[in-house]
Amino acid sequence: MAKHDVEGGSFSAKDYHDPPPAPLIDGEELTQWSFYRALIAEFIATLLFLYITVLTVIGYKSQSDVKAGGDLCGGVGILGIAWAFGGMIFILVYCTAGISGGHINPAVTFGLFLARKVSLIRAIMYMVAQCLGAICGVGLVKAFQKGYYNRYGGGANELSEGYSTGVGLGAEIIGTFVLVYTVFSATDPKRNARDSHVPVLAPLPIGFAVFMVHLATIPVTGTGINPARSFGAAVIYNKEKAWDDHWIFWVGPFIGAAIAAFYHQFILRAGAAKALGSFRSNPTI
Repeated sequence: MAKHDVEGGSFSAKDYHDPPPAPLIDGEELTQWSFYRALIAEFIATLLFLYITVLTVIGYKSQSDVKAGGDLCGGVGILGIAWAFGGMIFILVYCTAGISGGHINPAVTFGLFLARKVSLIRAIMYMVAQCLGAICGVGLVKAFQKGYYNRYGGGANELSEGYSTGVGLGAEIIGTFVLVYTVFSATDPKRNARDSHVPVLAPLPIGFAVFMVHLATIPVTGTGINPARSFGAAVIYNKEKAWDDHWIFWVGPFIGAAIAAFYHQFILRAGAAKALGSFRSNPTI
């Protein structure tokens, strides 16, 4: 094991081996309890995520509603909403990372699938569990606070007035790119091995990325960057406005996740260069 000096001291670099890519289709997963435990973890985590965050959104709108006796500057504000989303992601990724990987977002799952970190079966089932969890989470909000829920839009994502479809789509693409790029960087085993002397708590940068993206895009789309979050809110609220531009909250995040996966794996990790170098090193026949 190699040793490196750092300002008179030393640290040991961990041995690093690139893990093999996940199989495209792994039917054996369906026979393992750990697979179903991971699905349950993704379902519950997404349920809790939507329950807390949608309650925060509705609470802010009710407290700042002047017509209902509220204060225009009351409530947690956009900053508080952004903290609610980022903070919950930090908490839930920390709690579930060791069980399911802590995806809690179909876009994250899609990006990791493209990078061959998870199999197709796991990716599809994760997305189903996440969407069901989101629906149930928003359903609980409506069940407990139906009056406030209906009055203040149910926390559904909508393209804000004054913004074009292209602007909204771009916001979702770039916002999701930031999130998924952060996920790849924070969980990169090669980086963790190389920089083993610098401790990194992966959920922290991931949650902080969600917080920063919300600050930038809440005024534009209400911030999706998570198709399950947008879908669950739209299903329970089920008003025409929530469905008008709903495709943005699927297409944008999936494009952003795909770009992030390509950028990290083939540019930063030099996957394309390695593949080309391997091809060139093959002996000619």
